[in-house]
Amino acid sequence: MNPNNDATKHKDIPVWNAEDWFYEDIVIGKRIRSIRRTISEGESMQFNTLVLDMHPYVADDIFARERGIFGKRLVAGAFVFSAGLGLVATNCVNAFSYGYDKLRFIKPVFINDTIYTIKTDLDKQPKYKDMGLYRASYEIFKNEGELVLYCEHIQTVKYRDPEQFKI
Repeated sequence: MNPNNDATKHKDIPVWNAEDWFYEDIVIGKRIRSIRRTISEGESMQFNTLVLDMHPYVADDIFARERGIFGKRLVAGAFVFSAGLGLVATNCVNAFSYGYDKLRFIKPVFINDTIYTIKTDLDKQPKYKDMGLYRASYEIFKNEGELVLYCEHIQTVKYRDPEQFKI
């Protein structure tokens, strides 16, 4: 028995991990926390290869152990940023990235560290005729709560009712 055998009705099924909230739905101060994720050597090296980042601190174990300041290999900050944000990505169909502010790599992340992210809705303001600006902070922690990265993501978000925002 196939419960979804009518392909014409598939479009009516909600898409997993896609949301449809609007500017008016954003609640300042709301927080979410991600699941944890351990960063393996394989995925760290895949990322380095993909972006052509072969710095000795992230790609050369002997260099990192013998000459590196931390005594072991780092995970590239760009990967920590990407993975950390991905952990709390909501994939809202009404929001569009406008940019990032205050991106800081506070402490190093090493292979086999476990990260998680806390996202906090900071503020919002009307900006355009059809969309407002929304700012959220992303704090990425490793292991038992050591802050390793901070940034603020700014997005444009569609209004549900643009008429109430006279821009």
